[in-house]
Amino acid sequence: MFWRWALVASGVALIAATYGLVRLAFGLHLPDMSDDLGIDTGAAGLISAAGSISYAVAAVIGFLAAERHPRLLVIAATLTAGGGAVGIAVATDAATCAPAAAIASAGAGLASPALVRLVARTFAEHESSTPQAIVNAGTGPGLVAAGATALALTPDWRMCWMIAAVATAVAGIAVLITDRPRENAPVDTRANRPAILPRREWWAAHRSAVAASVLLGVGASAIWNYGRTVLVEAGASEAQSVTSWILLGCGGAAVIVTSRLLRGLQPRALWLIGASLISVSTLAIGAAPAQGTLSAAACALFGWAYVTASGALIGWTTQIDAAHAATGTALLFVTFMVGQALGAAVLGALLPLVGPATGFAAAAALGIAGGASLIAPARREATASRV
Repeated sequence: MFWRWALVASGVALIAATYGLVRLAFGLHLPDMSDDLGIDTGAAGLISAAGSISYAVAAVIGFLAAERHPRLLVIAATLTAGGGAVGIAVATDAATCAPAAAIASAGAGLASPALVRLVARTFAEHESSTPQAIVNAGTGPGLVAAGATALALTPDWRMCWMIAAVATAVAGIAVLITDRPRENAPVDTRANRPAILPRREWWAAHRSAVAASVLLGVGASAIWNYGRTVLVEAGASEAQSVTSWILLGCGGAAVIVTSRLLRGLQPRALWLIGASLISVSTLAIGAAPAQGTLSAAACALFGWAYVTASGALIGWTTQIDAAHAATGTALLFVTFMVGQALGAAVLGALLPLVGPATGFAAAAALGIAGGASLIAPARREATASRV
């Protein structure tokens, strides 16, 4: 029992580091980094898109390797996220920052499917939905830590990235130590290993979720990449904008508390709730960034909704085929990040032309579309075969 929950705790730490402190912290540090490195809005969009593409490529690797080599993926996640963070910390301009940011983002793409597999085999004879949700919610504490570090060290964004690198290394080592496959799970023999690639019915069952995740990824990209920049440009102080980011992380961390309360809801219902609140939050920040209380509340709501939606993807693919849960998580997280890459690039070019109100409203509309698109084909996909 101790080692099972020790793995959950270390898994939370690794997700907190690879996502909250590294992958999603680019938007947090962007205003200060822009001043020092000469990154304009268009370049920021391209860098964010490159990071999302790198994440997607890494998640594809996770897609293929997580079922059989999750520990190797943890090592790779630690090295890429930590090494990329160091690269960002020592960057001298946008050209040197971009590849480091892309490498750093890969860590999160490798970590998620690996941890899904590790948790699944550790809790093989127990209900795993709650520990899976708790580990996935590590993004929230990571964002809180990123915001608190930025608030304490501003404008020294370079030291923030170095701290993120150290935290990632510690978390990765902790996961490797607390993972006890021989004690907590059946022996991984050739007979009980799932096939690397699922059958055709499995792919068909995921079609609507793939489309939904791309659309919601576009919708979520507005706040992640440009939320703090929009707040600063609307007149928010350094402390106010960073505090809003901390509240975003608090919202994500709250999923750890609410996961048991929402355990009875189906993944599709959680997805619709998350998508709706992501869109409402995006619309609010785009329309009234100068309203401090409203923006802070919207950030907290967004954080909870984003983590809830991503957790719903894990629950949904597990419901289809638990044996390929890590593979399904990698697939849907890839498409989620493809949407965020598209959104970052398009919004980066669009915002200087139309402003945050129109740009964020367009992202919110696509987010709502992503939430609704997962409902219609429920009956057909619920009968998908178990591989």
